[in-house]
Amino acid sequence: MKKTQIIILLIILMSFAVSIFFYPQMPNEMASHWNAQGEVDGYISRLYGVLLMPFFLIGLALLFAIIPKIDPLKENIEKFRKYFDGFIILFLAFMFLIHSQIILWNYGIEISPNIVMPIAIGFLFFYVGILCENAKRNWFIGIRTPWTLSSENVWNKTHKIGAKLFKIAGIVTIIGVFFQSYSIFFILIPTLFAAFYPIVYSYFEYQKEKKGN
Repeated sequence: MKKTQIIILLIILMSFAVSIFFYPQMPNEMASHWNAQGEVDGYISRLYGVLLMPFFLIGLALLFAIIPKIDPLKENIEKFRKYFDGFIILFLAFMFLIHSQIILWNYGIEISPNIVMPIAIGFLFFYVGILCENAKRNWFIGIRTPWTLSSENVWNKTHKIGAKLFKIAGIVTIIGVFFQSYSIFFILIPTLFAAFYPIVYSYFEYQKEKKGN
């Protein structure tokens, strides 16, 4: 078993262990969603609140395991596999962190998601930037548009600028922890820009390349 697989298995097992340990101490209706001000505005039954995330993690792990096997350009994924594996671990850890925050809140340790989320999402976005820097052309991972998938050169240029934007988005998102009432804007605005600008950029780069040819 690979090191990555062992870490993934440990994260899943920890999520089940936390769920089973805290289950008897959870209320029948668990707080499960918070608004932009960090106030609870959604609830879920205890059974779903405790077990949904562990089973969701299993589903994610299986999905991430399948992707490199079914991608028509799977040989390219192998070229940056260590960065992809790093993303899988980080993303599953991120989901486990969300699960832990929900469990702790309902246990009585009310850690605001406006503190947890900006930091966690910020680090995740920054790593997405690192992943973009190293991603080779494929059908599942990275900034996949008709234009990046049609041209190796457009793929490389788009991911170079996308990497910078996601890193900046990550830093801005983390700064949002100091402005908790507005942290949602520190997450959404840079995220939307980092997500949509490369799409537009890839279109114009492709048109430029097409005219040049």
